[in-house]
Amino acid sequence: MPVSKATKKFEKNKLSQVLKKRKDVAKIKQRKQMDLKRKQRKALDNAPADGVENDASKKATSNGTKEDAFGEMSMDQFFQGGFQVPEMKKKSTKPKTGKRKRTPVEDGASDDSDVDLAEAAEGAEDAGSDSESGDDMEAHKKQLAGLAEKDPEFYKHLKEHDPELLDFEDDDLEGLELSASEDEKTPRKKRKSDKGAKDDEAGSAGNEVTKKLIQKWKSSMEESSSLRATREVVLAFRSAAHLDEEKKEKYKYTISDSTVYHELLITALKLIPKVLQHHLPVKESASGRVHLSTDSKKFRNLAPLLKSHAVSINHLLDNLSDAPTQRMTLDSLLALLPYILSFKKIVRDVAKTVSSVWADSSNTEATRLSAFLVLRRLVVISDAGIREAVLKQTYQGLIKGARNTTVHNIQGINLMKNTASELWGLDPNIGYTTGFGFIRQLAVHLRQSITNKTKDSYKTVYNWQYIHSLDFWSRVVSVHCESLREAESGKQSALRPLIYPIVQVTLGAMRLIPTSQYFPLRFQLVRSLLRISSATSTYIPLAPALIEVLNSAEMKKMPKPSTLKALDFSTNIRATKAYLRTRIYQDGVGEQVAELLSEFFVLWSKNIAFPELALPVSVMLKRWVKTMAKKSSGNRNAKINSLLALLVQKLEANSKWVEERRAKIDFAPNDRAGVEGFLKEVEWEKTPLGAFVIGQRKTREQKEKIEEAARKTQDKKRREAEKAEAEENAEKFSDAESEEEDEEAEEGADGVSAEDVDDSEDEE
Repeated sequence: MPVSKATKKFEKNKLSQVLKKRKDVAKIKQRKQMDLKRKQRKALDNAPADGVENDASKKATSNGTKEDAFGEMSMDQFFQGGFQVPEMKKKSTKPKTGKRKRTPVEDGASDDSDVDLAEAAEGAEDAGSDSESGDDMEAHKKQLAGLAEKDPEFYKHLKEHDPELLDFEDDDLEGLELSASEDEKTPRKKRKSDKGAKDDEAGSAGNEVTKKLIQKWKSSMEESSSLRATREVVLAFRSAAHLDEEKKEKYKYTISDSTVYHELLITALKLIPKVLQHHLPVKESASGRVHLSTDSKKFRNLAPLLKSHAVSINHLLDNLSDAPTQRMTLDSLLALLPYILSFKKIVRDVAKTVSSVWADSSNTEATRLSAFLVLRRLVVISDAGIREAVLKQTYQGLIKGARNTTVHNIQGINLMKNTASELWGLDPNIGYTTGFGFIRQLAVHLRQSITNKTKDSYKTVYNWQYIHSLDFWSRVVSVHCESLREAESGKQSALRPLIYPIVQVTLGAMRLIPTSQYFPLRFQLVRSLLRISSATSTYIPLAPALIEVLNSAEMKKMPKPSTLKALDFSTNIRATKAYLRTRIYQDGVGEQVAELLSEFFVLWSKNIAFPELALPVSVMLKRWVKTMAKKSSGNRNAKINSLLALLVQKLEANSKWVEERRAKIDFAPNDRAGVEGFLKEVEWEKTPLGAFVIGQRKTREQKEKIEEAARKTQDKKRREAEKAEAEENAEKFSDAESEEEDEEAEEGADGVSAEDVDDSEDEE
């Protein structure tokens, strides 16, 4: 049968809308049916047990219509009721405006604090569910009352062995003080209406915390995991966290004893996570992800407590300086993280505070590692948004902590770079996006320094923060793009595309100002690129950058003698003018060039193309040594010339060794598998160049140990001298004070001072 024009027109213009409308109607019907079934199921659950008197059975079990109410009655029941229409329970609806009715508080409820927990829960739940939960609690109370009358022995047993069941501790959480950050979320009109209540409650604040009270809370939390005691500890802990603030606020508890303060901190930091784990157990999967039911009523009731405690810990951590207390606070925060993940703002504030602790060079190494464990745990268990925020805060902390670099804090900076590089591999996709943004920022700074021809434009690049940033990104790709790790996983790392921009920016920064004063900076960047090349098997042409150093005027001209201390190239990126053209600086630069060239070539000592790679450099080095050895035009530095001549010998020996084994192969150059497998079974330490590099490394390590021991001895002597000087000054000060006191005593004994005698003589 042919389709009519009207049908075709309907299908073209209105069919999709009609189908969509039908689907929407079907969804609404399905939702209503599900709601009705849920209410019926709750009504069955709320039904009292057999033999227990309960008036709740006479009430309507759902918010149905009048027809449903009459349908439940038989004809005889209807006529016996005197034709009275049963009162229907009004359906509670959510207020349209920002205002909401204040729930009346029972006489026995606690009125110690500023904000009622029931109101906080009321904002998160629907009014209907609140009324149903209230019916559940009333029914449960009546059942227990009936149980006390019907079976008093069993009721007594419950009272002795499980008092928590009879105390209804979920209701005891009412009255928890919330933090200022939570009060900001309260509407302005609500805050105005609560102002009078807060003023009235302020008079009740000021309860002194004692050891006896803490011991009482502690025993309740340890024995029965009491939420009531936990609430009080949270309130007292909040007062302790804000103890030294200049702007004094009224809190429920006050603390004046240092031992009580210490005991309270230990109790709160150690026991609160255990109580939370008891009431809200956290399940952890094999991948490290955590599962916590945030939709339960108990979690909603505990949400204000969790917020307040997290804000207090964050505030305390920001003001702590004692290392053991910092570690204890960080350990407690580590256990608290799964419970506060749903509070995004608090989590971001916590990440910022913890990253500042991790980046502070004045903190101990153990404290900084504890802070890193908190950051790592946060990245593992959180969602993508929190992960990105944590990575950004970590990078910012690293940059702030690397502003100044000395021999005393270089180890702490390296610790930060090594630990932070691990975070970027926990989620490679987010690590790539954040890493690319930061590397692009470095590239923009470099381009601005090149295009802006001002006197100080280079300073945005030639500083420790920029150099440490490049070194940090080299560590990130070296750790997570390592060839062995990728071979084990069977796929390339998502961070591997970052190698090219990192290398390009580093090479550009290296050649920005090619003067001899910034040779130390060039050596720092070469080491970063060597790390990338070694870990990822990526060839980076570094020999030309090192040959440029040898061809500079600093290395070609004869140096002048100097008594300056040898420059430490690991903690300097710039040599002062006093070092230029001196023998000590030329020796240091020559040693660095010889070391870095050997480290560069040893990476490819087993490569089938090593002879062709080393030939140009060998020729240049031979020519340079020959020129510098001339008495008329050379630099007359036998130490550097002999070092480079020895390096040339090792390069030629390694080239011959590779050529001998290359002559025995039976595959063509286009055989990729054969080329990559060439000398794969031979360890690089057994090559001629590898054995030379191993010996050079051992010599440098011994030299560094001797220098480190000498530095520590010198620092110890300096501290002892400063201590002796301070003691001597203190003795002089005390002697001066005693002399003044003796003079005052003599004047008091004579009755007249010398000044009074002089004044009397002047008057005469």
